[in-house]
Amino acid sequence: MSALQRQAVKHGISGGLPPMPPSGIGGKKLMPGRKRDYTPVLWDKYFQHEHRIKVNDSTFRVYECGNEGPVVLFLHGGGFSALSWAVLSSVLSNLVTCRCAAIDLRGHGDTYTSNDSDLSAETMSRDVGDVVRELYGDDPPQIILIGHSMGGAIAVHTAEKNLIPSLIGLVVIDVVEGTALEALSSMQNFLRGRPSLFKSLEHAIEWCVRSGQIRNLDSARVSMVGQMKRIDTNETASSELEHQHEELHVQGVGSAIREEEEEEEEMQEKKVMDIEGEQVKKDCEESQKSPQRTNQTAVNLSSKQDNVFKKPLPPQESQSQYTWRIDLSKTEKYWKGWFEGLSKRFLSIDVPKMLLLAGVDRLDKELTIGQMQGKFQMQVLPQCGHAVHEDVPDRVADCLASFMVRYKVATPTADFQRIFPGC
Repeated sequence: MSALQRQAVKHGISGGLPPMPPSGIGGKKLMPGRKRDYTPVLWDKYFQHEHRIKVNDSTFRVYECGNEGPVVLFLHGGGFSALSWAVLSSVLSNLVTCRCAAIDLRGHGDTYTSNDSDLSAETMSRDVGDVVRELYGDDPPQIILIGHSMGGAIAVHTAEKNLIPSLIGLVVIDVVEGTALEALSSMQNFLRGRPSLFKSLEHAIEWCVRSGQIRNLDSARVSMVGQMKRIDTNETASSELEHQHEELHVQGVGSAIREEEEEEEEMQEKKVMDIEGEQVKKDCEESQKSPQRTNQTAVNLSSKQDNVFKKPLPPQESQSQYTWRIDLSKTEKYWKGWFEGLSKRFLSIDVPKMLLLAGVDRLDKELTIGQMQGKFQMQVLPQCGHAVHEDVPDRVADCLASFMVRYKVATPTADFQRIFPGC
């Protein structure tokens, strides 16, 4: 009982204080003065490899992890990047034997094309097929295609057109035709409500978490890097972060050599200082004998002090600002093309399918009938935002692993435990 509660009982005050919460409720308490870490994280914490795939005059960035098994190919949502899948990929590849690959779609992340503004469903689905062909050749491995939001729509278009001949599964995350089309009318207002500038990547990550765009800090620290670019140089934040880490690596390789050189220089400087010290001592002794030499000694001492190395002042904190990698408000003409007819297309694809939603209210009539007929598996993960795979990557990984094991397209590892039943 707290001191305040004891005082309330002593004075006969009842009902004025709320009951204490049960043990374990409320999470861990932060240490006084302790702040959350919003430092950006490089892709290699979660992915093992990155590739720059050339398709004609375009270059697509692809990240991978895992060494064997079927390929789980991820397509991100509008405004996101392949790094949106970083945490999930790392978790999933530890639950089942698979290879995870995530693509920066046209106009996003570190992918550059001859026409980054063409985000039509036809063009982007063709991009996915081209990247798969360049990455895996004419005999690609078995592929499970997974997309979120816009990426989910592109995944459906890609599968419907049979652009991935080795496709064995399709998963769409939190995108339903009816809900998506209804939301388009308010999309411009949503985009205008976001900050357009950030003073640092840490500031962008903090806003992302506090605003609820991504509710998982670990995901935000790697994902937001792929969504930002510098205003002054137009360089993507992911590219900038890579260059910074490369410079640190070069510095680390040369540190041993520099240490040896510095030790040798210190020994030489010590010898010089010893010689100069003896000379100063001699000058002082002679100045005591001859007052006329006092002024000259002072000049010599001043000269020696000027030659002493002075530590440079630290550089001022960078004032560079960041903005969004892509201006989604300019892509409005493509929005309806992504989502119109999506439910019918999804149901027509003849591979095992799963629809993963943040709420049952997102399910439209056509999908409801299809789900009741057993045409696809559905999983609902409440209490998370639109970026389901980033908010709760562990739970989404469990869903995907269970889906893959259920349809015998992947082998479970020792870490796998079936949690979510198939439905």
